[in-house]
Amino acid sequence: MVSLLLYPLFGALAGVIAGLLGVGGGIVVVPVLVFLFTMQGFPPEFIMKMALGTSLASIMFTSISSFRAHHRRGAVHWDIVKAITPGILIGTFGGTYLAAALSGTFLTAFFACFLYYVSIQMLLNLKPKPSRTLPGAAGMVGVGGFIGVLSSLVGIGGGTLSVPFMTWCNLPMHHAIGTSAAIGFPIAVAGTVGYIVNGWSVAGLPELSVGYVSVPALVGIAVFSMLTAPFGAKLAHKLPVPVLKKIFAVFLIATATKMIWGVVF
Repeated sequence: MVSLLLYPLFGALAGVIAGLLGVGGGIVVVPVLVFLFTMQGFPPEFIMKMALGTSLASIMFTSISSFRAHHRRGAVHWDIVKAITPGILIGTFGGTYLAAALSGTFLTAFFACFLYYVSIQMLLNLKPKPSRTLPGAAGMVGVGGFIGVLSSLVGIGGGTLSVPFMTWCNLPMHHAIGTSAAIGFPIAVAGTVGYIVNGWSVAGLPELSVGYVSVPALVGIAVFSMLTAPFGAKLAHKLPVPVLKKIFAVFLIATATKMIWGVVF
């Protein structure tokens, strides 16, 4: 019962973050799901994979709500979305097979290290100098493939990579955030399909699971994240994002440290 109440709460938080930073919300959802699935007594070997699969499934809904809000403000570059999507689909779907073959302990440690990387980037406000333009078609497919593979391994919408990449290529920050929100949708679709396929015939999964996706968690998170994502998008165009990023970075460091502690001890 506690979990059913917490799913909507953290779904709402993920929606705000998705709209605000264009990161998909998975950075919040994955560690929370690991905690809640553990509390519910899910088999340890499935917890991280189900957290990743369920997170990507929720991003399908969050990204729609988020990119629609950014699109209304003219901040989504659909030509970039179109160019990068083929690589995204291939990389994300292929990455789910890699994730399914890895141990839950490795994925947990990998995700925690990824959180440290993102948090340091946010704290230091590291932004590559916007002195380049977007690569050609082949380059965009390659970049999309790389973002897709990493996204499938950490259960995110790819914004922590796509936003810095686009700002590096001279796209304004708000436009990078809005475009990243749209890129999160193909990542989420390919990742969700991959985690469902890879977990479809696995024995011993918890009830109400479709492959490595928990339906109760998905419903609780998706509904409320869709409601709050437009609010986050509105904040992104009004509030000082660098300050909020630093506050969020502290949360990420605490979360990553807790996850590493659980792996080591």
